[in-house]
Amino acid sequence: MPSLPNSDELIFFVNGRKSVKSKAAGPLFSLTPFLPVHLPGTKYGCGGGGCGACTVMVSRYYPKTKKIHHYPVTACLVPICSLYGAAVTTVEGVGSIKTRIHPVQERLAKCHGTQCGFCSPGMVMSIYTLLRTHPEPTPEQITEALGGNLCRCTGYRPIVESGKTFCVESTVCQVKGSGRCYMEQDERPFVTRQEKMCTKLYDEDEFQPLDPSQEPIFPPELIRMAEDPNKRRLAFQGERTTWLTPVTLDDLLDLKTQFPKAPLVMGNTTVGPSMKFRDEFHPVFISPLWLPELHFVETTDEGVTIGAGYSLAQLSDALRFIVSEQPKEKTRTHRALLRHLRTLAGAQIRNMATLGGHVVSRPNYSDLNPILAAGNATINVISKEGERQIPLDGRFLERSPEANLKSEEIVLSVHIPYSTQWHFVWGLRLAQRHENAFAIVNAGMSVRFEDSTDRIKALQMFYGSVGPTVVSAGQACQRLIGRRWDDTALSDACRWVLDAVYVPPAAEGGLVEYRRTLIVSLLFKFYLKVRRGLNKMDPQKFPDIPENFTSALEDFPIETPQGIQMFQCVDPKQPPQDPVGHPVMHQSAIKHATGEAVFVDDMPPIAQELFLAVVTSTRAHAKIVSIDASKALALPGVVDVITAEDVPGNNNHKGEVLYAQNEVICVGQIVCTVAADTYAHAREAAKKVKIAYEDIEPRIITIEQALEHNSFLFAEKKIEKGNVEQGFKYVDQIIEGEVHVEGQEHFYMETQTILAIPKEEDKEMVLHLGTQYPTHVQDFLRPLSSFYISTTLCSIQHINRVVSCRTGRPIRFVLERGDDMLITAGRHPLLARYKVGFMNNGVIKAADVEYYINGGCTPDESELVIEFVVLKSENAYNIPNFRCRGRPCKTNLPSNTAFRGIRLPPGCSGSGSFTYLLWPAQCNLPPEEVKEINMYKTISKTAYKQTFNPEPLRRCWKECLEKSSFHARKLAAEEFNKKNYWKKRGLAVVPMKFTVGLPMTFYNQAAALVHIYLDGSVLVIHGGCEMGQGLYTKMIQVASRELNIPQSYIHLSETSTVTVPNTFFTAGSMGTDINGKAVQNACQILMARLQPVIRKNPKGSWEDWIAKAFQESISLSTTGYFKGYQTNMDWKKEEGDAFPYYVYGASCSEVEVDCLTGAHKLLRTDIFMDAAFSINPALDIGQIEGAFVQGMGFYTIEELKYSPEGVLYSRGPDDYKIPTVSEIPEEFYVTLVRSQNPIAIYSSKGLGEAGMFLGSSVLFAIYDAVTAARRERGLTKTFTLSSPATPELIRMTCVDQFTDMIPRDDPSTFTPWSIRVS
Repeated sequence: MPSLPNSDELIFFVNGRKSVKSKAAGPLFSLTPFLPVHLPGTKYGCGGGGCGACTVMVSRYYPKTKKIHHYPVTACLVPICSLYGAAVTTVEGVGSIKTRIHPVQERLAKCHGTQCGFCSPGMVMSIYTLLRTHPEPTPEQITEALGGNLCRCTGYRPIVESGKTFCVESTVCQVKGSGRCYMEQDERPFVTRQEKMCTKLYDEDEFQPLDPSQEPIFPPELIRMAEDPNKRRLAFQGERTTWLTPVTLDDLLDLKTQFPKAPLVMGNTTVGPSMKFRDEFHPVFISPLWLPELHFVETTDEGVTIGAGYSLAQLSDALRFIVSEQPKEKTRTHRALLRHLRTLAGAQIRNMATLGGHVVSRPNYSDLNPILAAGNATINVISKEGERQIPLDGRFLERSPEANLKSEEIVLSVHIPYSTQWHFVWGLRLAQRHENAFAIVNAGMSVRFEDSTDRIKALQMFYGSVGPTVVSAGQACQRLIGRRWDDTALSDACRWVLDAVYVPPAAEGGLVEYRRTLIVSLLFKFYLKVRRGLNKMDPQKFPDIPENFTSALEDFPIETPQGIQMFQCVDPKQPPQDPVGHPVMHQSAIKHATGEAVFVDDMPPIAQELFLAVVTSTRAHAKIVSIDASKALALPGVVDVITAEDVPGNNNHKGEVLYAQNEVICVGQIVCTVAADTYAHAREAAKKVKIAYEDIEPRIITIEQALEHNSFLFAEKKIEKGNVEQGFKYVDQIIEGEVHVEGQEHFYMETQTILAIPKEEDKEMVLHLGTQYPTHVQDFLRPLSSFYISTTLCSIQHINRVVSCRTGRPIRFVLERGDDMLITAGRHPLLARYKVGFMNNGVIKAADVEYYINGGCTPDESELVIEFVVLKSENAYNIPNFRCRGRPCKTNLPSNTAFRGIRLPPGCSGSGSFTYLLWPAQCNLPPEEVKEINMYKTISKTAYKQTFNPEPLRRCWKECLEKSSFHARKLAAEEFNKKNYWKKRGLAVVPMKFTVGLPMTFYNQAAALVHIYLDGSVLVIHGGCEMGQGLYTKMIQVASRELNIPQSYIHLSETSTVTVPNTFFTAGSMGTDINGKAVQNACQILMARLQPVIRKNPKGSWEDWIAKAFQESISLSTTGYFKGYQTNMDWKKEEGDAFPYYVYGASCSEVEVDCLTGAHKLLRTDIFMDAAFSINPALDIGQIEGAFVQGMGFYTIEELKYSPEGVLYSRGPDDYKIPTVSEIPEEFYVTLVRSQNPIAIYSSKGLGEAGMFLGSSVLFAIYDAVTAARRERGLTKTFTLSSPATPELIRMTCVDQFTDMIPRDDPSTFTPWSIRVS
């Protein structure tokens, strides 16, 4: 290899300050690790640019245009060396509580757009960057700007709303086309004068205006650097790599000749992930950033040539201009590209990835290359030998050697020719979600006709995501030349294309039959599109497609969500100072928005701290033959490799194994950890640890396999009422079947993180971590050593404990997203088997249900989860003869655990689904009527004999039906379905009786500590864990009311076992209930102590009373305690008062389904939630919306994929799709319904989890739409729709001629790529 030059200084600016680095191009060379310690606001969420948590703004000066360009990037991918001459703005540079907060930060906080806060800095940066270019954006631009940012908490609606406050257009909620508010007061029959409803969660008048003139200036030094006429090649030298930046095209070609294997890096969206996730290594990088020869647009009569250096965002702008200037018939290729660019990745990646990089990398999932090929694009390449053109065709895309670039060549530009009058080009794609997701199948297709005829002159079809490369159906196309564009040709084309584009049965990515179906379904869409185009050109000569087929041509639009949130207004007689009942902003919201909220990994480095990396099992069930760590220990910076042999105490705590010992019992089990001086060293060393295995049988992965081997974790749990066997004897009909419900990944934005700090002198270990159960951490770690453990909130925690004890040094352990998903598992997959007996009038007389959950390899919380599954199984329905049994299965998967909604009422597998199964049967009643017939109506006893009053349930149900205009919309959907064959709409309304709390009294206890200081300030500490739900904020509200002082007087300290010991987990929606009672108790004790002082000076101030109390030696500090709700469950008797109360609700959702692809669009959701009295409506509505969206994701698009060997494939945002802003309802309405709950604090209710179940209304709406499609096709047989209802499941259930024509393989002849584990 040629000799390399010395390193130059890397100069760029961060938040207006100059940064100079001499060595930067290390093996992990993204911006994130290089951000200074005092700039922790840029969060590290996934490492692959897929979540947007690390979004920053990059600004560059263009000498040619004399303009400054601002654009968003993900710091985890952007190479630091690429920032030479750029200005980087992080969230700290936008605003700070120490200086001034920016309007973007203020509005995100005050619009209640933060919960956990980890994603908030990225959200701020996406909106802020947009405003730097578009100070008065459109709502569509706000939605598009947020498309690359994931949020697991809020449900996105308040985030979008905060952005919309900058728009010129009105953001007042109006039903589409009506101009009226959705829920005007005179339209609400359930609203009495005493129950006036409010809709304002924030006051726009408080917002500071956006003043673009006050934004920081671009550093003049960078302008001078950009305009320097004497630029020279730059070289940045790292430990193992060199980054070279040429300044002229000739210089670039020289470098490519010298280093032909060096990758060209522009946006780093291909090379970066390959290095990080596939361990690629390159000693030299060449980065031709900002060469003018690569950044241009040139138009001629033949077409448009665009420089290879254009980012995809710049490409989109250029195409948009071209389309606006040219006739439609000339820009069919350009418009097809534009449509795909809108949903390709997120705004950050579109601003990083380049046209040339996308074309030359030729990903098999490319959305653009198939369209470019169909549009006859050509690639202009150049080397020292000169220029040449390569057709962007099938040979190039299929990587034929003769069509490849030579090693010394680079892509100069791409020429996109204009289409002609008789030339049609279209792009099609289908992905798991609407945007920022790789296509499951995509296609670029074009057809050219003989002039003025429908006779095919040329035809091209290119498919992506069907093989290792984009595939051309060239032979099939050739056979169709000369044929007319008619149904006969279509029929032949489908058969021939299926032969040409073969997806093998064990193909990587799975979904084999679905992908085969999409191949012909997308072809059919193209056929219809061309037929419609021909008809528009000559209606007399070319017949139009059937009217009821036209909707198949339309993609689902991405609309900006709108809606309204309603809650009971505060009693006007309530003192103004009392904050209870008001929509108070989350007490950490401003810090979230400014990036100043401190997460564990934001804590400053500690002297001598070590970093951990894990080595996990690659086998599901195997004997550990040997562990060879010699190569790892020999690497620089490595301090130790820790195995089970090094655990000082018990390596097995109540069935939970710390390090694998002698054998491994799942893929992802921790075998050892590597401790090193940097994370990069630890991670590199972990790869060098070699483990030899010997497989052990049986290997149990699925629930069916567990049942076959009688493999269980715990005994069966059962409840029963009536006489089930007798009940089945006297029914008109019986249906039986089974439903599969797959698991769900938590996908919290902050991965599992812990900082362990030993204090040898006191034999104390301080742990900073994120947990719901600090006391459990202490209990788990106490057997490991003699250290006293204190935990602080600022689960993996035990690993740090062992390493820190062993080394005596602080340990920082931050799991990578992929490791986190692999190790920690998530919601239990479930198999439900049911038998239901019912009368012809819809009354369910008997039901027998069995539930099995996949618990994984150790107990974890599986017993508690199956108890909840059983106890919640009846939901809102009174079935006189009902039996439910449940049992957790033991398998060789990572242990599944408690999840939000700690097992939902099994909406898609329990009594809720029966109402849909009965509908196509002989009862001839719609599901909503069957639900109402079987719903609890009067004071009743549950199947486990707990008495309750369903009046709030009935009220929510009735209001939901009426205020959502359910019946009118149902008729409208039926009318739509009559007029549209390939798209169907469905509506569903679901009632909910949701359990709160736990069936053990001692689990519901809580404690608090309250100090009053001499200046009148108050410190409140409690045992609850703040996870974004606003618990701390509500505790401030409670203390404010009880002490009758302003909220500003009250401060909270982080949860710590030092101050409040023996806490129970914050779960079961009980955080506010139990901790609020404890805080209330403490405050009431203090107020009782102060009463003598107050009586003596009733007109005195709070400060006067406190000073006087101190003088009289009255204690101003106390603990508060709440014993807990009196709950119990006797499983032997199958009865008990298992829960303190229930939360009731109802949700109505409407969807539209594309029967040809399986895609669906959520049009509208109405939620009515029994909140009793909301302590903080803003927080409660935020919890409801966030939980609903999380539940919607669980029931629809979130899909975990496992290999038959038990390997989890879904390990990051590329593989596992949680909802984005484009998945939430276009219209989203939430109403808090008032009721009484006297046992809870201020008659409130815990609402943190209930909204999850209401997401099932989307699943059942999909079921309704699919049923309409099947009925039209003559399929009236009952069917079950398992969960999640992915595009694959929807499409393959909408049986038609295309699903019938695909080849199917004998399952016994191959091993599938993935299996379901339920």
